[in-house]
Amino acid sequence: MLPLLAAGVLDDALKFRAPDSIRPLKTNQMPGGQKGNGMRKMFEELDYCPTPIGALSLRRRHDLRLGVDVWEIMLGQDFLMTSHFTASEVALGRLGVAACDGDALDIVVGGLGLGYTAQAVLAAPGVATLRVVEYLAPVIEWHETGILPMGTQLADDPRCQFTQGDFFAMATGTGFDPAHSGRRFDAVLADIDHAPDHLLDDRSDSFYRVEGLRALKRNLKPGGIFGLWSDKLIDDRFLSRLSEAFPQAWAEPVTFDNPLTGRPFTQTVYLARAERA
Repeated sequence: MLPLLAAGVLDDALKFRAPDSIRPLKTNQMPGGQKGNGMRKMFEELDYCPTPIGALSLRRRHDLRLGVDVWEIMLGQDFLMTSHFTASEVALGRLGVAACDGDALDIVVGGLGLGYTAQAVLAAPGVATLRVVEYLAPVIEWHETGILPMGTQLADDPRCQFTQGDFFAMATGTGFDPAHSGRRFDAVLADIDHAPDHLLDDRSDSFYRVEGLRALKRNLKPGGIFGLWSDKLIDDRFLSRLSEAFPQAWAEPVTFDNPLTGRPFTQTVYLARAERA
């Protein structure tokens, strides 16, 4: 889940030394960058935690040029997500739900991040339940404690349930509901890797092959939707594999104005529909 950042835009002065353990949320530190007292800090590392796939950190900085606070999730030196760019994450949730048939929809989102895909799913009409699968437990904690811009909005929604686990193992194993093996859903929407050919780690390598996509399809109801976010332009090779695994597959480019460069930037939402009954 990496919105591409223009080279040289982020100030090198924002580099920091990671502490040895997670820093607890300060009592005067509020969602949205507001403060209970004192002056706004230009840069804060809000949390840090070692994980099996690298050091995870959450930081907030104030962008003087745009006059806004920016939240960034980093894994090692990689940007996983930034609040600067959310249009394509929102589009994944909106387009994925819109493609579903019927109502009282049961949805899975793989990858929680800052929460914009899950928020878009819950805002769509007809959604009955949302299960969000997140590999990194601290990310879930951020939403439960309200440290992020949307506070505890997702955690407070009774339709939304967080599951800490490996999305890719669940997709090819017994499914996304630990209490109900083999449960099927109206849509499974994934925003984890940067792109099908740009992975966070090797856990997901086989997922983007035809066999992995077919295994994922077993978690869908008849006519169910698989959606995938990508930081890159449409990859015809991946779209071909998706079309081999599903009877219907297509790609939706999502173009938005990049506030850092002042130029349009395009990312991609892939969608596929399982066989209807």
